[in-house]
Amino acid sequence: MNRPRRLGFLIAAVIFIADQALKWLVMGPLALRDRFLQQIDILPFFRLTWAENRGISLGLFTAEGETGRWILVAVTALIACGVVYWILRETAKADILALGAVLGGALGNIVDRVRLGYVADYADLHFGEFRPFMIFNLADAAISIGVLIVLARSLLSREKADNQPAGSASES
Repeated sequence: MNRPRRLGFLIAAVIFIADQALKWLVMGPLALRDRFLQQIDILPFFRLTWAENRGISLGLFTAEGETGRWILVAVTALIACGVVYWILRETAKADILALGAVLGGALGNIVDRVRLGYVADYADLHFGEFRPFMIFNLADAAISIGVLIVLARSLLSREKADNQPAGSASES
């Protein structure tokens, strides 16, 4: 396995460990879900707010009951396996690193769903009453950022290839 792939899997491991450590902190020592209002103000625009996400991204497709929970576990595990396969096949270092972030986040959320029956969310970014995102966690942020990087690189490299004269080689 080459260095970029090892680094991609290292990024996945670091994100997974950091995600689980933060979730332990908010559920354990900070006891966020047991607090009155289930909130801790950190900054004027950021607070910790307890939320249990029983669906997939953005709370869509809520899994009611045990069957739905395990279907979501299976689907997200298949997606994680697809990301591993992609990392092993990808040649562009930046894409491998971004996919590592996606993998680490996916694994963090899978562990939550298996262990708790839901994904523990706590990060609440807000500007007054305006919330640009639903309450999220480190795993969600890693998945979102990784996907955005892969999409942006894909669009930019396609645009670059479309602008090259015929017969010239494109780079990834």
